[in-house]
Amino acid sequence: MTLSPNRRSALQRVARLSLLGAAATLGTRWAQAQGGARPVTLVVSFPAGGGADLMARLIAPRMSEALGQNVVVDNRPGAGGTLAAALVARAAPDGHTLLLDASNFATNPTLMAGKLPYDSASAFTPLAVLAQYPNVLVCHPGFEARSVADVIRLARAKPKTIAYASSGNGSAQHLAGALFESLAKVELVHVPYRGGGPALNDVMGGQVPLFFANVASSLGHIQSGRLRALGVTAPRRNRVLSEVPTMAEAGVKGHEVLEWNPVLAPANTPAEVVARLRKAIARAMSDPEVLGRVRTLGGDVFDGDPAAFIRNQTALWARVIQERQITSG
Repeated sequence: MTLSPNRRSALQRVARLSLLGAAATLGTRWAQAQGGARPVTLVVSFPAGGGADLMARLIAPRMSEALGQNVVVDNRPGAGGTLAAALVARAAPDGHTLLLDASNFATNPTLMAGKLPYDSASAFTPLAVLAQYPNVLVCHPGFEARSVADVIRLARAKPKTIAYASSGNGSAQHLAGALFESLAKVELVHVPYRGGGPALNDVMGGQVPLFFANVASSLGHIQSGRLRALGVTAPRRNRVLSEVPTMAEAGVKGHEVLEWNPVLAPANTPAEVVARLRKAIARAMSDPEVLGRVRTLGGDVFDGDPAAFIRNQTALWARVIQERQITSG
């Protein structure tokens, strides 16, 4: 069939437009994968100076090097981390806005059931879990217990008389105590404080005997003798407290409580962007300075599947929260 000059010209224009459209689509996807000139924002769910902020500021410059673009830290504390999470859940899924949260990400779905402005399971794409920091059961040096077994013996002899402090209702320290009660079959008295600092100070002052403290924040006080370490809530002994048994070694199997920091992108972030971000985070976490800092604080770099880990943690704490009837208020 012979085409008229006009018909041939029209088909050629259509072909050129199709090629331009395809090129534009590929260009857009490439720009998304490369991140463009816009910075990546790590939205941190807690204030400056805390553990989540520490991890964000450790990895941000290394991620920036890996991505070839600025990575900035934006602290958005409030409502147990849900303000920051809601902001990221609503963000465009283009890899420019990420959430750096804490272990409360796994507890909020149960603690705040029906109140969250997003669905934790479907609103995010997990990119990584950074480092894991165990808690350590500590007591005031004047407290008569010299071991976890002593605590259990004393608690069973006098139910609901021995207290433990926490940084607040629904906090990691509160949940560590609740899990301990459940597994050891004891009943303690929970004393919530407005933050880990005041709780730690009162334990060192002898007002409350027990506290499931973060290893990083309590290490110096343990080494100085102001606190006695009884058991580490990790599957193996901690390198900076190698003489302290794990809770399993002390007779409370299954008591593994780790504080950790997930990094998440909004749901529906393109696969190539997710892969690029994961690679940048892995590169940042393998940096010798980052590794050294994490290990000095008693932590370990996470090397598993972040999505599976978050699901397992969410299921674990849902059971504990419901069983112990824990509320956030």
